[in-house]
Amino acid sequence: MKQSTRTFAVMVASLGFAAQALAASVGWQSFEVAAASGSPSIPVALYYPTQTPARTVQMGVFTVHAAIQATPDDGVKGLIVLSHGASGIELGHSSLAEALAQQGYLVAAPRHPGDNWEDRSLMQAGAAPYFTERPKQLSRVIDALLGDPAWRARIASDSQGPRVGALGHSMGGYTVLALAGAKPDSARYGTHCAQHRAEDPIFCSMGKASTPSASPAAAMPPLGDSRVRAVVALAPAGAMFQADAFAEVKIPVAVYAAEHDRFNVPRFHAEWIHSNLPGSQLQTVKNAGHYAFMDTPSISIQTPAGDLRADPPGFDRPAFLKTLGEALATFFDEAWSTPTQSGTNP
Repeated sequence: MKQSTRTFAVMVASLGFAAQALAASVGWQSFEVAAASGSPSIPVALYYPTQTPARTVQMGVFTVHAAIQATPDDGVKGLIVLSHGASGIELGHSSLAEALAQQGYLVAAPRHPGDNWEDRSLMQAGAAPYFTERPKQLSRVIDALLGDPAWRARIASDSQGPRVGALGHSMGGYTVLALAGAKPDSARYGTHCAQHRAEDPIFCSMGKASTPSASPAAAMPPLGDSRVRAVVALAPAGAMFQADAFAEVKIPVAVYAAEHDRFNVPRFHAEWIHSNLPGSQLQTVKNAGHYAFMDTPSISIQTPAGDLRADPPGFDRPAFLKTLGEALATFFDEAWSTPTQSGTNP
């Protein structure tokens, strides 16, 4: 599609959501996905457009700018599920979630059970369950919101069904790519680290699966979710994908790399994904570190890649996040005008 035609199509598709897109404020409320079939419940932070004025609220070490428990607007452009990184928290990307909500989206940010700042049991279970459970948890969030009468009635649909996208950082980037249909290999984590541990040391220090013998190769269940129609992977973990892992990814994908990423060294992760995923977009953020995509916490938090608060000299994280939030909204707006091919299943 020519750029002018594509732009016109996006404008026409957006007319029905003008009121939401012009929402003056962001609402916030908690949501919980019920436990089922041996799977734990999932706490979720929801960000959405509202006409209630926002206020600044300190939630632990992160700040949210939203109207707490405000009434949502009658309709939203789509649902975006937001996956945090390893040992993360659902509030760590509030700036991006708020930016999307201001542009008319419902953003659902879960706290991944077994892989959050309080509970790291999933990582300790080994590569196969870790790589499997994270995407399945996001699909459960989608199930719950599309099954909730009030929220489902608000989420825009078209001829392909409800408009659902996914956004993830670091291991969350892996997670949303798996939802898009990328197929992880539970053994590749170990083989990658056996070959490149010295060049990718922080990534290779994680989990029990850091050596080939730690976990036998396991058949991975289908993880793709055909309801997800566009994904953005921010500084993603990608070394668990073989070169042919992306053959069934048929939706728009944007990949962001941080130039100075020490956690997921770009040539093994973001750049590897892009080079093996035809049609994907790659943006390299100059002078950025791994945590450039997260909000700045109120206190220092030490990680294997350094202080989560710290940025390379001269990098303006708040300004970058503002620009990124605008770019994400544009990406998802345009994605709804791109037909999704079949090939992945919920």
